[in-house]
Formats: sequence, structure tokens, C-alpha cells
Amino acid sequence: MKRILLSAALLAAASLSLHAQKTMKAPAGGKQISDELIGIFFEDISMAADGGLYAELVQNGSFEYSPAERDGWGPGTAWRFLRPGHSLGYMQPRMDNPLHVNNPTYMRLHIERVKEYYDYNGWKGVGLQNDGFDGIVVKTGAHYDFSCFARNVDADAKQVRIALVEPGGRGRQTKLLAEAVLDVKAPSWEKYTAVLSPQEGSQHAVLQVLVLTQGELDLDQISLMPQDTYKGHGLRKDLAQALADLNPKFMRFPGGCVVHGGGDGFWDTYRWKTTIGPKEQRQSLKNTWGYHQSMGLGYYEYFQLCEDIGMEPLPILPCGVSCQGTNGGWGMRGQAQDVVPMSAMDEWAQDALDLIEWANGDPATSKWARLRAEQGHPAPFGLKYLGLGNEERISPEFAERFRYIYNKVREAHPEIVIVGTAGPGSHPGNGDFQNGWKLAEELEVPILDEHYYEPRDYFLKSRQYDAYPRDRKTKVYLGEYAAKDKKLIDALAEALYLLHVERNGDVVCMTSYAPLFARKGTNNWNPNLIYFDNERPFLTCSYYVQQMFGLSSGQYYYGDCVKIQDATDLQEQSVVLNVKTRQLFVKLCNASADAKTATLDLSRFGSPKKTAVKTVLTGQPDQENNFDQQPIAPQTETLKPSKRMTQPMPPYSFTMLTFTL
Repeated sequence: MKRILLSAALLAAASLSLHAQKTMKAPAGGKQISDELIGIFFEDISMAADGGLYAELVQNGSFEYSPAERDGWGPGTAWRFLRPGHSLGYMQPRMDNPLHVNNPTYMRLHIERVKEYYDYNGWKGVGLQNDGFDGIVVKTGAHYDFSCFARNVDADAKQVRIALVEPGGRGRQTKLLAEAVLDVKAPSWEKYTAVLSPQEGSQHAVLQVLVLTQGELDLDQISLMPQDTYKGHGLRKDLAQALADLNPKFMRFPGGCVVHGGGDGFWDTYRWKTTIGPKEQRQSLKNTWGYHQSMGLGYYEYFQLCEDIGMEPLPILPCGVSCQGTNGGWGMRGQAQDVVPMSAMDEWAQDALDLIEWANGDPATSKWARLRAEQGHPAPFGLKYLGLGNEERISPEFAERFRYIYNKVREAHPEIVIVGTAGPGSHPGNGDFQNGWKLAEELEVPILDEHYYEPRDYFLKSRQYDAYPRDRKTKVYLGEYAAKDKKLIDALAEALYLLHVERNGDVVCMTSYAPLFARKGTNNWNPNLIYFDNERPFLTCSYYVQQMFGLSSGQYYYGDCVKIQDATDLQEQSVVLNVKTRQLFVKLCNASADAKTATLDLSRFGSPKKTAVKTVLTGQPDQENNFDQQPIAPQTETLKPSKRMTQPMPPYSFTMLTFTL
């Protein structure tokens, strides 16, 4: 048997399945389940957007960090003042006559003298240096698009040197990697561009903007973007590819607690309308996790990513009710939840209606659709799902406001599938959970979003969806969940739980692990699915479990095709048929230290093709992947299938067999 990598085998099999000849008829004995079970949930937490998925290399390019935010105008702003040689001058942040009302802060440079000193090897000027996000990684021969808005304050045209450099220090000279010179003449704001192509790569480059002419110059919206981004749409290629390799069916965004202003009140609530259009016109914001969002990754980019990967977009909108964590109010029932007056709720309902128009409307007849077309996407995005609220406490005030928006959207757009919220801590014994389900059943909400993070023992033992009523009109979306560690045993606990979810795929229609991303050194939460630094992601054990489930979706579940010898609660199995791709998936999880054997009877599905693919994720239970080492990854091999066969279930393993019918 030939051993091959997961990406080369299972991903290829998934690709080939797209060319299946025709849909097959499901054999008797199967239960119809959702084929959209595995999706992803993106929230800008732990710097997942700026410095992460969004490929922008300049931090705080619009100068909007403020003293009200975590870092203020200190070292964390990523800018520093430069005057190499004997140049003299100073910088001054200003807000009068800005580039745009949503982008009010800019930087004025006062250049009093420009002079080269012999020790500086030709470096001179007055300007700024941006260190990016812990340095800027540039590659030899790659191309980077620089842009900025500039305004010449006085009469003399300004010469501005743009340089990518590797700083010196400890006996090393500053190394020039790439440069360009701009001539700024316009007395009003104008955009200037250049392409920088380093002749040598660096892991610790910085960007310098130096004015070489005496006088005054205004700068704003400084940007450095790699030309090589995911499908050319401005997202970091390796991180976006890691998402695509999960084969997710949908993406929930932009949060999470980011949606409703978790800690500071309504002023930092995420409002989608301020995140579309030209980047220089978007309104940046401190988010609930305590750092700045540029909104360079906004609603347009979210929808574009969904289209690029083939995911259904699932945007989440606030309902005019704050997170119960506002002002330190976690657990304070009825004391900390702020609400928008009902007299002002039309604005919040209109945001939902306008979003549907923006995503699905005709540019010829819709103002919002016209804005979408102007940004580069004249065709509708095809929005199907819309989420209202994110784990707010199901108070009477929340219920009133949710009901108001829900009814408005249902009346105007009955085709949209609305996803509600079951509140925080979505367990049957939780009072908010009970109130959330009561409200959902009263309004016949199509899908209800449940969230819970638990120790691994919960996922090893709980099978809560087995007991859910089968006659409810409301389906479950498990929108946030994870075992509270990232060892292999935690991933196997999640695999066991997902096999039980798959068995209940008639009740649970969607799931998404959370959180998705965390930048090295900036964790707001632990664990996360994907960790990354400036150069690479590392994929957790849980990532590979999610990937194996994402690649094995189907429409029918069969519960009587596999028998596990001496099975305990630490073993689960699932057989799923995808009639569209004519693929059959057998998944076997063993979270114990004892080897087991599974007996398969697949005779009802006819004769499989000559080759099947076997994928196994296994190792020691306490092993985990990290930046230093990644010992856990799926191993894939080909095998000759038969209608009846036995399969070993090694200790601490998750096995998937992929048959083509």
C-alpha cells in the first residue's frame, strides 16, 4: 500500500468527486442529514484580521490608533519618527480637513532641514518608519504595492523616498531592499502609488517614508500589500488556503462578541455599512478584544472569500442589545445589558434589510446593490442565511428587539433563512438556553445558534443531541464549541462528539469550531484552530479533525453498517453517503488506550471502485502541534476495498475510509 499525504490524496479525491457522472439513489436504511455540517467561524480575535488573514503589511496605516485604545500613541502604534543624517523636523497628528470623515486622523510632517551626514551612507530626510506586525516579511523577487494619500501643504513640490529596509544595529549597516521616489505636488489629498520589488528577502524588514524636500506634507492611509494574495483579493495566501483546505460549507462572521460591542457599550458595535467601499472611507474601530480593527477586512472581503472558497456566507448582525459582559457584567442577570430604545430600533432593522439588498439586489434598482457593483461585484452574492444576535442573555428586552427585527426581515424577505441565538452557555439546564428555545419555537425561527466551550471530558461523554425532540421546526447550529486544550486527546474528544452530531444530522444542521485564528503572542483565547506568525500557520490536531469531517459531508447517515468489537463510550462510528459525489465515508474514532476492531458491511451500496483511501490521525494522547514541532498530522494510504471488511482502530486514533461508488 502506498503511503501519501492527506493533501495529495483526500483533497484530490474530493476534487475528483466534483466530476461524478450523476447523482445516485440512496439505498434503504439511511437517515437524511444536513450536508452543510462543517463550516468555519471567523472573528477578529487574537489579531486574526489585521496582521493575520488580511494581507496588509503596514500596521495603523490610517493613524487612527488613539489614547482611548489599549496602546494609545505609544510604541504599540507601529510608527516611529525618523530624521537620518543631520535632518531636522517633527511630526504632528492632526484631524482638521481630513481625508474622509470616517478616517479623521492624519500625520503632518514638518521638514526644517534635509542633510546627509557621512555616517548614514546616503540616508537623509524627515519621515516615518512602520515596523508592520512584529516586522515585515518580504520575499526575493516578489512585488509589493505601496500606496498612500498625500497633500502638499506649501508651494514647493515634495520628493518622497519610499524604502523597504532591513534595519542595522550591533555593527550591522541598514540594508536597502527596495525603493521608489514619489513627487507630491497636489495641494489637496491625492493617492500616490509605487511597486517595490526586493532584490533580497528579509524576515525583519521595515517600511520607511522619508520626505527629501523642506516644507510641510500631510500623509494618510499608508499601505503595503503583496501582489500575490489569495485569488488576488487581498487576503494572505497561506492562511486563506488553510481555510479552503477545510472544505467548509459556510462561514459565520464577523463574530462573536465583536458583533455587539462586548465591553465598552454601543459605540464599538460592529456596523457593516462602515466596512464597505474604498478602504480610506471605512471607519476603523477598537474592538471588544482590546485592539484596533482597520476594517480593511470588511463585509465585501468576507463575502468575496466565501465566494472564492465556495462557502455560504452567514453574516451576524446585532439586535440593539449589548453583550452581558459590558462593564464587567458577566453573570449579572438583568444588571449589565444595555439596550437601544424601541423608538430607535428601525435603524437596526433597516441595517438587516439593507444588507440583504447589498448582497442580493440588482444594481439597476437598488442603492445598496449599486455600492456592491461599484466595489467590483455587479453579480449578486446569493445570500441565503442571516444571523441575528450573538449569545446575548435572553432577557425580555432582547426578546422584544429580536422579535422586532425578525418580523421585519421575514415580511420583506421570506426567502432568507434566519439564524437566532440560544444565549450564552447553551446547555439544557441553563435558563437563557430554555428562554432562547422558547422564543425560537414561538417565532418558528429556522435555526438556533448554540455555544459552549467545555473540558474534554464533556465531549468524550456527552451525547446531548440524541435526546433532542425530532418534531421541532427549529434546527440547531452549533456555532461555537471546542474542548479546552489542543492536545490529540482533545481533538479525538471533538471527533467523538462530531460523530454523534453526524448521527443527529437531522436535528443539527451546521457546526463551526471556535475561535479560528490566533497570531503568535496575541492570544485572547485558548485554544484556537490555527496559530500563525508572519511566515507560516501551524495546524492543530483539532484542525485535522475538522478537515476530515469537512471532506466527508453527505446527505444520508447509516447507523447499522459498522460493528465495533467490545465498544465503550470512547469509540464512535459513522457511515455517510454523498449521493451527489457518489462517495461513501466510514469514520471510526477510538479515544481509548486499547486497540479495537471494526467490522464493515457495505453490501447495500453495491460494488465500490477498485481503490479506496484510508486516512488515519493518531499519536500519543498528550501530543500537540506548536510552533516548534508538529508531530500530529493525518497519514493517508490507498487500499483495495470490498463489500465486507474489517478495519483496525489503533489506540488514540481517528480513521476515515473514502469509497467511490
